Amino acid sequence: MTIIGIILALFGLVMLILYPQLVGEDQFKENQSGHLEKVKSQSSPFLLMFTRRVSSLIILLGITITLIPNLFFWAEPGYQYFVVYPNGKKDAIMTEGIKFRGFAQITPWQKFIDVKVIDKGEDTKDIEGQMNPIPIRFIDQVTATTKLSTRFQLPADKESFIELAIEFRSLQNLVQNTLIPTVREVVSNTGYMFAAQDYISGSASDFRVAIDEQLKDGTFSVVKNEYRDTVVTTIEQENRSVNEIQTRYEVNKRRDEDGKFIRIPHDINENNIIVAQVIVDDVSLEQVFKQRLEAQRDESAKRQLEQQKIKTARDAQARIIAEGERDKAGERVTQEKEQVKALISIETKLKQEETNKKLALIALETEKLRAQAQKVKADAESYQNAKLVSAGLTPQQKAQLDKEIAIGVAKELSKIKFPSTMIIGGADDGGTPLEALIGAAMTKQLTTKTTRGN
Repeated sequence: MTIIGIILALFGLVMLILYPQLVGEDQFKENQSGHLEKVKSQSSPFLLMFTRRVSSLIILLGITITLIPNLFFWAEPGYQYFVVYPNGKKDAIMTEGIKFRGFAQITPWQKFIDVKVIDKGEDTKDIEGQMNPIPIRFIDQVTATTKLSTRFQLPADKESFIELAIEFRSLQNLVQNTLIPTVREVVSNTGYMFAAQDYISGSASDFRVAIDEQLKDGTFSVVKNEYRDTVVTTIEQENRSVNEIQTRYEVNKRRDEDGKFIRIPHDINENNIIVAQVIVDDVSLEQVFKQRLEAQRDESAKRQLEQQKIKTARDAQARIIAEGERDKAGERVTQEKEQVKALISIETKLKQEETNKKLALIALETEKLRAQAQKVKADAESYQNAKLVSAGLTPQQKAQLDKEIAIGVAKELSKIKFPSTMIIGGADDGGTPLEALIGAAMTKQLTTKTTRGN
């Protein structure tokens, strides 16, 4: 635009100077009669239109066009500008749009700056800071390389931005001399706060958070402690163990009297640069550690396999024992059933014998009572007979009595089975044969009753 303005101004000035020659003054030429007459200009009608007024306007337009870029400029989105006026005053333009500059010198700065670890062949067109992979060393002396992507935002207030622009003069100077070295230092120091074994065991997210927090708020002040632990490993099936001494490290963040973490500020914090984004793309551990991890993985797999075999054998052993106990329990139950049956049979027999005994006792008592009743009855009859005899009977009564007795004896004799033993009284005893028979029958009955009673 400046060139166009200068061209217009020069063109107007040239037309202003050449206009009299192009248009011409009143020119006269002698005719055939010897008199002078006015001659019309032979210039192009296009050139004749640039009068002094038109040329002046063109010159003014050219000067205006030339001065506009020095009076105004277009502030693009995503940029903020450091402005130095001819009188030395400094200012900053933080927003976009058409802005007045007043012949000031303007230095554009990108609001957001990307600093990233670049791989070979990766597009670097829109990346302001390019880094190589950052080497780190964990607290357990394992080395690794870290790939990181960060984005920074310039200070949002004018005062901090003006100080930053004066100190670093250019964006590239800020990136190369402050941002990249600070990022590498923070990442390297963060490695000393973690152990590689812990990192692969679940502390990867803590590692990323620690880098993010330290870039935004300053690095932590830490204290490193070393511990030696004795690990006891038992041996299966034996009362023995293996003792192994392992060294571990612990890093503790220091706190102030108020309980807050002690921070060490870095250049990013001191220049009020805002850390907009931190992404840990990758942490590549050294090859030796990877091989050790693979060996540990293989050993762990073998150990798990052996433990699984041991568990399977124990389960089989427990199954066999359980089956044996089951069989023993079944046999025990069978034997107990047989014992119960035998006991029940014996108890039944005992109860039957006891019942029979009780019945026999009852029968004995009954027979005794019957015998006593018979005896009482016989005694009563004997007593009655004795009384009758002693009282004296008439011959008719005695004859009747003898007859009844004889009839009764005859009936009884017909019923009695004579025993193999007979008792016959002699003549010396003073008894009659009839009395002897009666005595024998009574003896047989008494013998039978006595046998039943016994």
